[in-house]
Amino acid sequence: MEELKLVAMALAIWLGAIWPGVGIGLIGKGALEALGRNPEAAGKIQWLAILCIALAEAVAIYALVIAFIIWFVKL
Repeated sequence: MEELKLVAMALAIWLGAIWPGVGIGLIGKGALEALGRNPEAAGKIQWLAILCIALAEAVAIYALVIAFIIWFVKL
């Protein structure tokens, strides 16, 4: 049963971290494209990109919390 918990933890953190990582990459790509098209809007673009990155990272933190919950729950 302990092996099943470890597999569940690994899946939770893997699935919960891969997609926010992809999202952060897409946010960075979009921000750089926007800066290339309109450099005068750098302040607004940077602020929005940082906000979106923080929200994407929150999803990865939720996955980490779920992995810890799986670890500490007694079966």
